Amino acid sequence: MTEFIHLFVKGWSPESRTLLLLHGTGGDENDLLPLGKAIDPGASLLSLRGRVLENGAPRFFRRLAEGVFDEEDVIKRSHELAEFLQWAIQKYAIDASELTVVGYSNGANIASAMILLGIAPFSRGILLRAMVPLTNPVGTKKQSRRLLILEGERDPIAPPAQGEELARRLRATGAEVELGFQPSGHELSAADVEAAQAWLGT
Repeated sequence: MTEFIHLFVKGWSPESRTLLLLHGTGGDENDLLPLGKAIDPGASLLSLRGRVLENGAPRFFRRLAEGVFDEEDVIKRSHELAEFLQWAIQKYAIDASELTVVGYSNGANIASAMILLGIAPFSRGILLRAMVPLTNPVGTKKQSRRLLILEGERDPIAPPAQGEELARRLRATGAEVELGFQPSGHELSAADVEAAQAWLGT
């Protein structure tokens, strides 16, 4: 099994809710902890650090240029992450039916790739500033998931059209997808937290 540097913070939710936190380029396992606590204060938090370095900045998979992904590496790293998450679910007694991924930018992209490949162990996902990670995903297994995609109307990195195409592809996997656009760029805002809270019902 491929190890990931990670943190697990036990929550107090009676429903045993857990948020899987996947950071953007240059983040680490501490980066999204405040966001996770803001979205769902009672949830446990499993926060990972990407294993790929780009000029010293952690990522979850390689890219060839801005917005151009190394799709072979996307697939490889997605399988590594899925394997690690199965271990973590056992290690920390996580209820997979109450596991929600919260991914930002690069973290949202690898979460999307896992769904498209049919290997994601989480039942819900909040994908923030996401892009289409794979042009021809090979997963064929239909799975019922609830997903929220939040894009920035003025995002030069993950433009709105990417969110629309990603939503279309994720719906084709059997997922129920809600797509929203924020009056922002690639950065996150309080409106993202509010939208995520409302969607989760926390």
